[in-house]
This record gives sequence, structure tokens and C-alpha cells, in this order.
Amino acid sequence: MALGLLIVFGVGILLVLLIVIGIIIGIYNGLIKLKNDIVKSWSNIDVLLKQRSDELPKLIASVKGYMKHEKTLLENITKARSALLKAKSMDARAKADNMITESLKTLFAVAENYPKLQANTNFMQLQERISGLENEIADRREFYNDTVNTFNIKIESFPDMIVAQWMKLQKNEMFKAAESERKDVKVEF
Repeated sequence: MALGLLIVFGVGILLVLLIVIGIIIGIYNGLIKLKNDIVKSWSNIDVLLKQRSDELPKLIASVKGYMKHEKTLLENITKARSALLKAKSMDARAKADNMITESLKTLFAVAENYPKLQANTNFMQLQERISGLENEIADRREFYNDTVNTFNIKIESFPDMIVAQWMKLQKNEMFKAAESERKDVKVEF
């Protein structure tokens, strides 16, 4: 009788141990998936940033002849593009991206003062292409932030936090708008 009870108790402990190991493996794999999803979603943003960066020289070339008085604006776009291409860290790329976004907003607003430029089909196609890329980048930033948020919640939640600490996982930063993008827009009629 005692031997049968010992076997049942041993099997019970083994089952509990297997369940705990299964849960730990599930948490580990889930955290690895989220970690890789963050890298993938940033890479997707990076692809679009590269596409936009490739379009910028064409845009600058198409507006150069029309916007002789806007030399500083065109130089700022070129500097921002250069900073994006040279950026090594995700933070540096995000800052350069924000610089480009701000410069493009200004460029498209200033372009309204040049009716001949607005009539230029090449400029209009480039503006439409870059605006489309901007929208895609915004969508990918949102997905990136959702993935980072899910990851950050997981590594701070019990019992996932135990496995996350063992894996030495750190919170990730979300993609944030530049300070200039948070300011109120002055609208005049």
C-alpha cells in the first residue's frame, strides 16, 4: 500500500513538474517571438525609410529649378537624408526620420506657393509617392509600437517576468513623435 502511494505521489510530482516546464517553455517561446517581431517590425519601417530616402534626390531635383529662394529647406532635406543613411542605432534613425518628415511637410507646404511646380507632373507623382510612403511608415510605426507594448507588458507580468529576467530582457522604447510634431499648428485664414 505504501509503495502504491509513493508511486502515485511520484507520478503526481512528475506531472506537475512537466506542466511547469511546459509553461516555462511556452513563456520563453512567446517572449522570443515578440522579441523577433519587434526586430521585424523595425526592419519593415527601415525598408520604407530607405524607399523614401531613395525618392528624395528625385524630389529635390524636380523642385530645385522652381524653388531658388528655398535653398535652406532643400539643404535641410539633404542633411536629414544623409543623417538617416549614416545612422547606426534605431534611435538615431528615428531622429533622422523625424527630421525628414518635418522637412517634407515644410517642402509640400512651401510648394503651394509655386503654381508652375504644382503643375509639374513629375513633382506631383513624387509628392504622391512620398506621401504614400509617409502613410505606410505611420502604419508600420503603429504596428511597431503595438508589438513593443505587448512585449513590455509581458516582461513585466507574472509569471513571464521571471523568465524575462532569466533571459535578461529589457523594455524596448516605443517610436515617439518629435517635439516639433507635438506643437499646436498655427492656422491662419
